[in-house]
Amino acid sequence: MQFIRHFLLALQYFTRIPMSEGLARWVGFNTTMQQASLAHFPGIGCLVGALAGLTFYVFVLLLPATGGTPWIAGCLSTVVSVMLTGAFHEDGLADTSDGLGGVVTRERALEIMKDSRIGSYGGVALVLALSTKLALLATLGQLDFILAAWSLFAAHVCSRFMSLLITVRLRNVGSDLTTKTKPLANQTAWRTLGVALVWLLLADVAFSSQFAPNLLLWGTGCSLIAWFLMFRLLTRRLNGFTGDALGATQQVCELAFYLGILLGFAR
Repeated sequence: MQFIRHFLLALQYFTRIPMSEGLARWVGFNTTMQQASLAHFPGIGCLVGALAGLTFYVFVLLLPATGGTPWIAGCLSTVVSVMLTGAFHEDGLADTSDGLGGVVTRERALEIMKDSRIGSYGGVALVLALSTKLALLATLGQLDFILAAWSLFAAHVCSRFMSLLITVRLRNVGSDLTTKTKPLANQTAWRTLGVALVWLLLADVAFSSQFAPNLLLWGTGCSLIAWFLMFRLLTRRLNGFTGDALGATQQVCELAFYLGILLGFAR
């Protein structure tokens, strides 16, 4: 029952999926539970990725078979994922880009990242990230639309695991721990990472049951490279992480996963 409670608590925190008042009371809340719920961050990726992938798959089947169909399906699947999460991670990408885009001190970067207004770096980052995602999904859809749908599923899980991995190696440097970084006030325990790893392995097994394992290796490998680059950046510029930085890591690693699938398909 604790496993279910922690998952539902993660669902409340990381998505906009409504929950009844009675169920929310049954789940309960305290700081220990909120910290434990982080183990289910990749599990939330399973849900969001499954719904986004299903959206892509359904609209490719329903729409006329034209060259633009994968683009439309990619747009609609992205809309679904953004609505489910409330653009939680996209917001983190924009704020992180604003804070780290210019040549500023660590303190100034953290101050900029707390500002709710979006700047030029954040705007450019969002446009490039979304357009790159749509292009990658459209290309995957043109090659194999079933592969594109499954890639959406696997990418959402893998990228969230990569974000959680950041919290194991770095400390939280967010100055306001009452905001989105509250459950990450301390470094994530290895036990939490272990539960998250189970979610990742379940998604990998599901993906590998449909496609050649080398595609998964390419996707995961590229996502790991993106993780390492984000880890280096956060270590050098912030010497830690913030909630926004984790959102940015998720977005970058998700894009890298799609790119890796395409590279593996070409081989």
